[in-house]
Amino acid sequence: MGNSKSGAVSKEILEDLKLNTKFSETEIVQWYDNFKKQCPTGRITREEFQAIYSKFFPDSDANTYAQHVFRSFDTNDDGTLDFKEYIIALHMTSTGKTIRKLEWAFSLFDVDKNGYITKSEVSEICMAIFKLIPSDEQECLPEDENTVEKRADKLWKFFNKGENERVAEGEFIQGVMDNEEALRLIQYQPSK
Repeated sequence: MGNSKSGAVSKEILEDLKLNTKFSETEIVQWYDNFKKQCPTGRITREEFQAIYSKFFPDSDANTYAQHVFRSFDTNDDGTLDFKEYIIALHMTSTGKTIRKLEWAFSLFDVDKNGYITKSEVSEICMAIFKLIPSDEQECLPEDENTVEKRADKLWKFFNKGENERVAEGEFIQGVMDNEEALRLIQYQPSK
C-alpha cells in the first residue's frame, strides 16, 4: 500500500500537528483523508470554508464570521487554507489552550492585520458574532448587549481605552482574561 506523498499526510505535518493540537495521529490521518476527498486540490477556498462553517450554525447567518475566521487562519494570504491551516483552525476554535485561543481571537479582531485593535474593528467582529445568534436568542439578550453597538461598546469598555485609541495583543489578552464577561462577548456558544 505504501505511504506516497500524494495520498498521505507528510510525517513532518503529522508530527507538527500532533505537537500543536489535541488531535491524535489517527484523528489527523482521518481528517486528512476526509480533507483530500472534499478538497482534492489539497486546498480549501473561502467559499468552501464558509459553506462548511455555516453548517454549524443552521439557524443564523455565519458567512461574515466565517470570512473573518478564514482570514485569521490564511496565514500566507493566498486565499486558501491548506490542510495544516485547516486543522489548526479547527483546533483553535474548538479546544485550544486559553492563551492560544485568545491570541487567535486577537488576530480575528485585528481585521487590518496591523498588530492593534480599534473600536471599529471590535464593532465589525461584534456584528459578525451577532449574526451568529439566532433572532429568538437575540430577543433574550441583556439590555446592555442586545444590539451590535451596545455589545461593541460594552466589550470596548473592558480595555479602558478612548474611542480613537487602540489595543495591543497583550492588553487584549489581559483584558479578556480579567473579565469573564469580556470572554463571553468575544464568542458565541449556541444554546442547543
